[in-house]
Amino acid sequence: SLSLTEVTVFIKRLRRKTDLSNMAKTMRTVLNSNSKVTVLRSDLHAVIDQGFLDVPGNLFQKKFRNPEELQNDIELKCLNDLMSLLAPSTDIRVLLNCVFSNLQAFVIQPSRSKEEFRKLASDFQLRWNFLLSAVSKAMTLNYADSFG
Repeated sequence: SLSLTEVTVFIKRLRRKTDLSNMAKTMRTVLNSNSKVTVLRSDLHAVIDQGFLDVPGNLFQKKFRNPEELQNDIELKCLNDLMSLLAPSTDIRVLLNCVFSNLQAFVIQPSRSKEEFRKLASDFQLRWNFLLSAVSKAMTLNYADSFG
C-alpha cells in the first residue's frame, strides 16, 4: 500500500500542474491582447524606472540599469529578459524557455553536487519570490492599470 508521504507528494505534484495550467491560460489571454501587453509593459517599466520597488537601499535600480552587474543577480536578469521578450502575441513557450535558459546557466550548470543545487535553487526561488512580491506591491500601491 502507498505511504502517506507518497500520496502527499503525488497531490502536491497535481496541484502544481493545475496551478501551472491555470497560469498558462491566464498568460495566453494577456499575451493575445495587444492593449493588455502594452499596459503591462508600461506599468512594469514605470515601477522600475521610477524607483517604486521596495528593495533595501534601492539597489535594484542601479543593478537593473547596469547589464554587467545583472550577472550577479539572476532574478534581476530573468525579469529583465522576460520584459524584453514581452510583446503582443509572444508565445508563452518563448517566455518559459527564457527562464529555463537562465536557470540552466546560473543554477543548474554551476551546481557541482545535489546539495549545492538545492542551495542555489532555494536561494533563487526565495529572491525571485521577493522580487515579484516587490513588483506586485509597487504596482498595487501605485494603482497600476494592469494590476490584477
